[in-house]
Amino acid sequence: MGYKVVVVGATGNVGREMLNILAERQFPVDEIAALASRKSLGTEVSFGDKTLKTQDLAAFDFAGWDIALFAVGSEATKEYAPKAAKAGCTVIDNSSLYRYDPDIPLIVPEVNPQAIHGYAKKNIIANPNCSTAQMVVALKPLHDRARIKRVVVSTYQSVSGAGKEGMDELWDQTKGMYVPGQEREPSKFTKQIAFNVIPHIDVFMDDGSTKEEWKM
Repeated sequence: MGYKVVVVGATGNVGREMLNILAERQFPVDEIAALASRKSLGTEVSFGDKTLKTQDLAAFDFAGWDIALFAVGSEATKEYAPKAAKAGCTVIDNSSLYRYDPDIPLIVPEVNPQAIHGYAKKNIIANPNCSTAQMVVALKPLHDRARIKRVVVSTYQSVSGAGKEGMDELWDQTKGMYVPGQEREPSKFTKQIAFNVIPHIDVFMDDGSTKEEWKM
């Protein structure tokens, strides 16, 4: 028996990768739907050897679907994830929206799989950010043996974490360094990102740290 799966944000980098992984790992899918914003309606995306046409997220009826993988920003998640959950579809959210909600389990399967039992309160499961997930997988066996008290972490994160706009800016700036007249000023980032490292991810909080640091 397979599942009826929805990928929300299927035209983005993360959404496309979700589709690739579901196909590569032969996840038991009976039916799959690729959703995106109205402006991307009809865009074709790959699912294994199949081609899917994206459907309009705003008009989609989640009733009767089993799992919804959300790969969109917090605003879209805030609007549509509760609708999917209320319709009986289990939501697995990749945004930062629910990471601080005590009623929604924040799950890394290799670390705290037992916490998933709490998902039924809102029918939503949250994912941590990528740096946190990698860190806690490495730390879990050490903590089990030695009870870690403090961790000092330095992370160097890829531009792809800023989405397609960030990747396009990196490409354009790199090209502009070698092609006269092709220079591009920063817009997605606060400084030039090509051949550079910026100590700034997400927004700054009142204490001077960034929201990315809070997530970790």
